[in-house]
Amino acid sequence: MSTPTSDCAPFLVAAAAPVARDGALACAPSGTESFAAACALERRVGAGGLELTVRNPGGGFHRLLVTAAGRGVVAADGAEAAEVSIAGAGEIAVAIGGDRYRLPATTRAR
Repeated sequence: MSTPTSDCAPFLVAAAAPVARDGALACAPSGTESFAAACALERRVGAGGLELTVRNPGGGFHRLLVTAAGRGVVAADGAEAAEVSIAGAGEIAVAIGGDRYRLPATTRAR
């Protein structure tokens, strides 16, 4: 399993939080510069805990695993690590394989 390349301590992933009114998730798939509400987020509980599948509009996807106590996400499979950082109030930025996503999260100071 991949490990995050940045410190995930200052936020909690709000995996149960709503994404957007239309169910779309803000993303910037590889090759795009700006974020748009064009990706979908699926949640399921697997053997390793809460798994998030982020689906790109072109059909690609990434599976992420919410770490213990919701303190971040890591790549659930594959060779590429997820880079995680705070994107702003109420969200984290996740970059993996050239794709970038913004996930709802509760951020807090250290």
